[in-house]
Amino acid sequence: MIGISIFLLALILLLFGFPVAFTFAGVGILFVFLFADPSQLAQIPYRIYSNMGDNGDGIVLMAIPLFIFMGLILERTKLAEQLLESMGRLFGSVRGGLAVSTILVGALLAASTGVVGASVVAMGLISMPVMLRYGYSKALSAGTICAAGTLGQLIPPSIVLIILGDVLNIPVGDLFKAAIKPGLVLIGCYIAYIVIFCMIKPEAAPPIPVEDENVSKTTVIKEALVAVIPPLLLILVVLGSIFFGVATPTESSALGCIGAVFLALIYRKFTFSMLWESTMGTVKITAMVFAVILGASIFSMGFAYTGGEEEVAELLLNLPGEKWGFLIFTMLLIMFLGFFLDYIEISYIVLPIIYIVVETLQINTIWFAILVAMNLQTSFLTPPFGFALFYLRGVAPKEIKTSDIYFGVLPFIAIQIAVVLSILVFPEMYGLTPDAPKLW
Repeated sequence: MIGISIFLLALILLLFGFPVAFTFAGVGILFVFLFADPSQLAQIPYRIYSNMGDNGDGIVLMAIPLFIFMGLILERTKLAEQLLESMGRLFGSVRGGLAVSTILVGALLAASTGVVGASVVAMGLISMPVMLRYGYSKALSAGTICAAGTLGQLIPPSIVLIILGDVLNIPVGDLFKAAIKPGLVLIGCYIAYIVIFCMIKPEAAPPIPVEDENVSKTTVIKEALVAVIPPLLLILVVLGSIFFGVATPTESSALGCIGAVFLALIYRKFTFSMLWESTMGTVKITAMVFAVILGASIFSMGFAYTGGEEEVAELLLNLPGEKWGFLIFTMLLIMFLGFFLDYIEISYIVLPIIYIVVETLQINTIWFAILVAMNLQTSFLTPPFGFALFYLRGVAPKEIKTSDIYFGVLPFIAIQIAVVLSILVFPEMYGLTPDAPKLW
C-alpha cells in the first residue's frame, strides 16, 4: 500500500494548490524518512548532480532551454501573426478555410517553436476574433485553436520527445523521425474533421465573402509563400541536421537558435531588448522545467527506496492479457493522470516505473514512446486541467464561455484517442516497429 499511498498523498496536495516541484520532492523525502532508512536521503545531491549531466545523460536535456529560446525568439518576430494572416487569406474563401489554416499554422509553429503556450495564445489573439467576426461557431473556433496549439507536443522538435528520450534511454533523433508520420496523420485527421463538420453544418464555418478580398489570388499565394518559406527553411535545417547525422539534437537546437535570430533580422524585429526578454523568458521556463524534473527525481527515489517500485512492477506484470493488458492499462493510466498532472511529472515519475515492465515484456521502446507522447498531448486538451484550455481562456474574447472551449475540444480529443488506438493496433502502418504485440 505504500506505493499507492505516496501517489495519493502527492495528488491530494496538488489539488490543494501546493507547488508541483516542492510537493513531489517533499513527499518523496517524507516517505523515505518514515518507511525506509533516512540515511538514504544523502543520495539526493548525487541524483541532482546526475540529472544535470554528470553521467552524460543530462547533455540531452541541454536541448530544452535552447529550443525554448528558439521558440521565444520566433514568437517575438510575430511569426504566428504573419502566417495566420497569409494562410487565412489563402483559404478564407473556402467553407471552414479559416479553421483549416489555423491547423496548418499550428503545425508550422509546432515544428518551428514547439512552445504550446505561445502558439495557443498567439492564435487565440489573432485567429479567434477573425473567425468570430465571420460567424464561425464558438466551439469550433475554440477547439481548433487549442488542438492546433498542442501539436508542438508531438511534432519535432518537441520538448516532450526530448524528455521521453532521456527517461526511456532512446536517441532523441530516432524519436523525432518516428514522430513525423503520426504527427502528419493527426494533422490530416484534424483537417478532415473540420471539412466534414462544415459539410454537415455549413452555418458553423461560413466562407469569407469574395468581395472582402481586394487583391488577386496570385498576390495572396505569393504573400503566403513569403510568410511560410523562412520558418520552413529553419525547420528543414534543424530537423535535417539531425536526420542526416550532421548534428546531435543538442547541437541542432543551438543551430535553431542562430536561425531564429537570423529570421528576426530578416523580419526586422531584432532588438537587444527583444533578445533580453527572450533570454529571461528562457531562464524562467527552464528553471520551472528543471525544478519539476528534480522534484520528480526525488519522488522517484522515495518511491523506489520504500519498495513501491517492486510492488507496482509486480502488479503490472500480472495484469491479464500480458503485453496487451499492460499497454491498455498504461495508456488509460497516463490519460487519467493527464487530467491532473503535467507531462513532465508523468514522464519522470510514472515512466521510470513502467519502463522496468517495458523491458521485461520486451516491448519496442520507440513505439511505446510515441504512444506515450500522443497520450501526453491529449492531456493538454482534457478538461478540467488541460493547459491549452487555460491558455485560451486567458486571451479569448468575453463572448467565449468556458463551456464553449470544453465542448469545442471534445471532438479533437476523440480524434487523438482514435490515432493512439491506430498506432497501438497498426504500428506497421506508421513504420514504427516490427515486433509490436499483435492483437490477432
